[in-house]
Amino acid sequence: MIIPKKVKKMETFVGREIEWTRLSDLGKNKAPSILVVYGRRRIGKTELLEQVYADRNILKFEGIRGKSQESQRDHVLWQLSEYLQNPLIAKVKTTSWIEIFKLIHDSLPDGTWTIYFEELQWLADYKEDFISELKFAWDNYFRYRENWLVILCGSSPSFIVNQVIFSKSLYNRSQSELHLREFGLAETKEFLSPKSNREVMDAYLTIGGIPEYLKWCKTSSSVFSSLCKNAFLPDSFFSTEFERIFVSSLAENKHYKKIIEFLASVRFATREEILKALKLSSSGSITAILQDIELCGFIEKYTPYNLNEESLLSRYCIADHYLQFYYKFIKSEINEIKKGTYEENPSLAIKMESYQKWLGYAFERFCRHRHKLIAKILGFQGLHSSAGAFFNRSTQKTEPGFQIDLAFDRDDQVITLCEMKYSQGKIGVGIIEEFERKIELFPNQKRKTIQKVLVTTEGASDTLLARHYFDQVITLDNLFKADS
Repeated sequence: MIIPKKVKKMETFVGREIEWTRLSDLGKNKAPSILVVYGRRRIGKTELLEQVYADRNILKFEGIRGKSQESQRDHVLWQLSEYLQNPLIAKVKTTSWIEIFKLIHDSLPDGTWTIYFEELQWLADYKEDFISELKFAWDNYFRYRENWLVILCGSSPSFIVNQVIFSKSLYNRSQSELHLREFGLAETKEFLSPKSNREVMDAYLTIGGIPEYLKWCKTSSSVFSSLCKNAFLPDSFFSTEFERIFVSSLAENKHYKKIIEFLASVRFATREEILKALKLSSSGSITAILQDIELCGFIEKYTPYNLNEESLLSRYCIADHYLQFYYKFIKSEINEIKKGTYEENPSLAIKMESYQKWLGYAFERFCRHRHKLIAKILGFQGLHSSAGAFFNRSTQKTEPGFQIDLAFDRDDQVITLCEMKYSQGKIGVGIIEEFERKIELFPNQKRKTIQKVLVTTEGASDTLLARHYFDQVITLDNLFKADS
């Protein structure tokens, strides 16, 4: 008798409508298929897969961190013995994954089966053997089984991309891929309902649209008090999550954390500045390390919008919201947190002025990432344009910290320059002098029309509006409405 994994269906499931439809359609396909799913830890991969495929027969095999491939195979056999109600299977000794794949194949009758391998990077021990031997099993066994779906799922995007998706072993073998990303604004608002747009944005800028993280924003009356309670009390979720992220997403490498720690101490840095800070030589290995961390979504590489990605002017910065928050506010307080210093009032761990200033930088990064959303609000989303930050060699020399966080160079002879301000109230006329300096440093060599846009929380003051300085003002309400 076979007892597949039992999945309790959720009465309400927030978001993921596009992903749900895509996965559901794949599950309805009778042809045998391979599905590769990857994404950051806590992004909701398991919940989504199990809910979509709850009506299928699921055999789920989970990897264990830090174990050899032999130990991983033994654990998979034990899990299989539980499904098959046959303890003898757990005692079988194997020397390859092919033997296990063959045993799974031979043990299952015809039917709608989902063979789900979870935390693939641990199952494979970050090596190629699992995938190369799965190729043999697919070609000789699995591809002949109607209604079979093999899922390869992992929390190490760099391993999944480099060793699975780019692997020649599974090339052109009925393979579908899904990179599960964080919630958008609309999904986050639905998840945190009935919180206000401002509180939802505060949460998004602080910990990102990570479903598991957002759950912890609903434990108190306000998002801020929830964040503090779950970050600054002993053994609180956000104070202990940091180490778990690296365990699940990256193989052991002493440089990974050092690079992230350095980038957390600055707004951005070039490749050469990273090498200098870590006292490393320039080589292909550092490039591979940076690419790994970027694939995991922890850092991002960005260049001036008018240059190619390989430009030496490229900058790196922390991309992950939670990591930004951890390094800025939690890491320095770890000892005090463990001692219970903030047990009576966790909110005392953060100075509100510092937090608001930090949210301002996070908002600038958010707008740069969501430039398509801003283009939609401005009405030129269907027009070809180059979008991104602006800085050049001249500004690096005269004003090293300068950059325009978002510029659009449009095909209709217009350049849109955006100024982002995440403020408590409406923006006053003081911003004009600051923005004029940015325009002065911006080289409009083709003499295109400059469109000036202010993106802020509550909008512009009556005095600023009366000056008619900005061509358009975008508020939080506009951002949420456009994303819905």
